[in-house]
Amino acid sequence: MEDNNINTEKLQWGKTVWKLFSQVRLQSPLIQCITNFVSMDLMANTLLSAGASPAMVHSIEEIPDFTPRVSALCINVGTLSPSSLPAMITAAKICSQLNIPWVLDPVAVSASSFRFDACVQLVCLKPTVIRGNASEIIALAYSSSSSRSSATKGADSTHDSMDAIEAAKFLAQASGAIVAVSGATDIVTDGKRVVGAHNGVALLQKITATGCSVTALIAAFVAVDKSNALDAAVSALAVFGLAGELGMKMAKGPASLRMHLIDALYGLDEATLQSHVNITSL
Repeated sequence: MEDNNINTEKLQWGKTVWKLFSQVRLQSPLIQCITNFVSMDLMANTLLSAGASPAMVHSIEEIPDFTPRVSALCINVGTLSPSSLPAMITAAKICSQLNIPWVLDPVAVSASSFRFDACVQLVCLKPTVIRGNASEIIALAYSSSSSRSSATKGADSTHDSMDAIEAAKFLAQASGAIVAVSGATDIVTDGKRVVGAHNGVALLQKITATGCSVTALIAAFVAVDKSNALDAAVSALAVFGLAGELGMKMAKGPASLRMHLIDALYGLDEATLQSHVNITSL
């Protein structure tokens, strides 16, 4: 009976993921990315290959005119600076006021007080989804100085995603956001329900900006399903992970995996997706 329940759940998730992915391709949502210098290329190509439309609009002078027209916003603090933070805050405020979904990626949140305080300020502006690695989510959830100083190694996690489940639930409850934790198993929670997306390959960790790119993809999925951001976030993580698995079959290393990842995302079909997506309740 338990195996039947698991199979039914996976089948239902396969249908949900394909429905949302098809909507991304059909609607081509406009996704504004205020992001770091390292990740722009892969983020843009990830969005394009999935069927979305990327816009790397960073200038605070453009944001009042541009941001109200976007389908969703992605904010990534990877190369945060005093000049970039006001643009992030302005764009987030506009999205919150206009009910436009937006996603926060608190890269290396505990690396400095400036970065941590900026992320806390952004969380107060009510992101729809917060996506980070386990160490970033733990640091953001628990603001004591000890957790902030020891939680991350640059932008890399020193924790497993499963270690961050309680922190993710706490952060989701405190912020009102869906919280996604990337790792060997990607964890997504609304503070009560916890779902695991099990697709992906370890070599993705050797390609810079894959985490940033899946955050952008989450924004695209949330853009087409504003009413259920948890399902949207889980679906985006599963699609990206599955594209990594398919790309790995042809890759010889990180560089070729990067290329085949984008190709696999572009060519992903319904039969392959529904038979290989691996999502379970935790």
